[in-house]
Amino acid sequence: MVRISATDGARFSSVNLPLIDTKNEEELRMREVQLGSHTVSSHGYAVARTHKHDWLILLLLVLIVAVLNIIHPFYRYVGKDMMTGLKYPLKSNTVPVWAVPLYAGLLPMVIFLVVYIRRRDVYDLHHAILGLLFSILVTAVITDAIKDAVGRPRPDFFWRCFPDGKDVYDTLGNVVCHGDKNIIKEGHKSFPSGHTSGSFAGLGFLSLYLSGKIKAFDRAGHIAKLCIVFLPLLFASLVGVSRVDDYWHHWEDVFAGGLLGLTVATFCYLQFFPPPYHSEGWGPYAYFKMLEEARDMTQANRAQNAGQQGQSTESQAENNNHGCMGLTLARNHSSTTFNDIESGTR
Repeated sequence: MVRISATDGARFSSVNLPLIDTKNEEELRMREVQLGSHTVSSHGYAVARTHKHDWLILLLLVLIVAVLNIIHPFYRYVGKDMMTGLKYPLKSNTVPVWAVPLYAGLLPMVIFLVVYIRRRDVYDLHHAILGLLFSILVTAVITDAIKDAVGRPRPDFFWRCFPDGKDVYDTLGNVVCHGDKNIIKEGHKSFPSGHTSGSFAGLGFLSLYLSGKIKAFDRAGHIAKLCIVFLPLLFASLVGVSRVDDYWHHWEDVFAGGLLGLTVATFCYLQFFPPPYHSEGWGPYAYFKMLEEARDMTQANRAQNAGQQGQSTESQAENNNHGCMGLTLARNHSSTTFNDIESGTR
């Protein structure tokens, strides 16, 4: 018979053999059972107050985004020979600008709220919303800053610059635009794609969140879970494709925007949640930290109670010993007196 110790069993189950550590599974179930005691009404204000500086930074990021949209981008030199790839027709957006905050911001928040209604964990709700907003706003700041610094012309720049189709150039060969100033300004903001970066920032964060909640990487082999994980990413990719189809962006702009948004979303998600493949990937760091603090407090109280009980037991033992000693001394004194009386010494 081959014996395997508990330590070896845990090691084999996590590395070599496809076994499940039952002790860890029971602990995870116990942790999930404890959900529901920290709601918005009971701990919401305390959690938000703890992260008040983060919310203030979010307001600062909103202000920075507004400023970056007001200032003029760099007007890059555009010569006549460069117009070959910039004469695509000027079209409207398939995905309007106002729709990006709805599907990349509001939709994930609705899903976070549904999860909260089911699990009643204020830490999960607060940190998911905070992480999502940071992901979107940090991506927006980086995207708009690069747009203004690069000033790459859009594929439809010719018709923005010369709406009547008559191109004019200065002595250096640079364009002399006579179109609408705001349309021309937007024509210099091709790289990277803001629609794509914002889509991947919000929906990429949602994809990571869902993969943790449904335990998509628990090594159980349920491939159907990946369909839920990839669905937000597919939608974000289609938004990026629409930017190329509408001739608002070159394919490099879309690729860079998607990579930027997904990278920022990953960093922001891991700031609040364990990796999705982790055994505790279904909950935020703050929830498990709260459990550890509660367990430490319980152990401290038990140790204190045990110490008090030990002191009371010790004092009772001392009292009992003193009583026995008194009885013993009394008995010895009585026997001594009786012996003295018998011997006639007294």
